[in-house]
Amino acid sequence: HVQLVESGGGSVQAGGSQRLSCVSSRRISDCNCLGWFRQRPGKEREGVAAIYTCGSFTYYSDSVKGRFTISQDNDNNAVYLQMNALKPDDTAMYYCVAKDGVGCLPFVPQATGAFDYWGQGTQVTVS
Repeated sequence: HVQLVESGGGSVQAGGSQRLSCVSSRRISDCNCLGWFRQRPGKEREGVAAIYTCGSFTYYSDSVKGRFTISQDNDNNAVYLQMNALKPDDTAMYYCVAKDGVGCLPFVPQATGAFDYWGQGTQVTVS
């Protein structure tokens, strides 16, 4: 079982930036796929970004591409989500996720079932 602990949520003004962190109980340097999902008020959970830690291959949903960046930190066993140019529509609970198996593909933002492990979530509010 993989435990994921998120941090870094909070309130931010539109146009601002926020960085979310996720520490995994599984070694980041091992080849695995981690990512971030979010649930906006009144909407379904959706994937926003994923990273395959062997080679740092990254994937993004269209809604965040160019604004969000996912990265890995092997020394701290963490992945990060740097969020820039935030909009009120980015207000959501953000969840760190991980999956067993090889690779992240296909990365389908609607496929919540593709990931095996979920953190508790961290709230981001953009006003």
